[in-house]
Amino acid sequence: MRILVLCTHNSARSQMAEGWLRHWAEQVGLPAQIFSAGTEKTRVKPEVVAVMGELGIDLTGHTSKTLFELPDWNFDLVLTVCDAAAENCPAYPAQTQRRHVSLPDPSGKGLEDWRRVRDALGRMSEYLVCELKAGRWPSDEALAEAAGLRP
Repeated sequence: MRILVLCTHNSARSQMAEGWLRHWAEQVGLPAQIFSAGTEKTRVKPEVVAVMGELGIDLTGHTSKTLFELPDWNFDLVLTVCDAAAENCPAYPAQTQRRHVSLPDPSGKGLEDWRRVRDALGRMSEYLVCELKAGRWPSDEALAEAAGLRP
């Protein structure tokens, strides 16, 4: 299973989602390669490392990368976590599943906002990994509901 989380800058939401998906895949024994990338390159925000570190998920050393820096575009699932990335997501082969969950950008806000997005991504990621482990592809709406968002 190869999963890509895509956002515009790969600086916050996609980085947190990558960390969560790796965490939950390990917890349930889902063999998966998990990547994150952006449509534009920037840097990983320090708030990401801080709020994920609060829960024992170490993202120290993560770097922002663009989709074009990835060596291989063969993914089973491409998950976009911001509307701009969903709109600018390149075409993938027909067998690639695409899912989209619109999460608020916590950039420029306080740590409580960062924690809310982190926790929503954690719930969504746990649900997604459990569904994939069971051989099911959850819908966008089910992922948004698991995150605690209204579709």
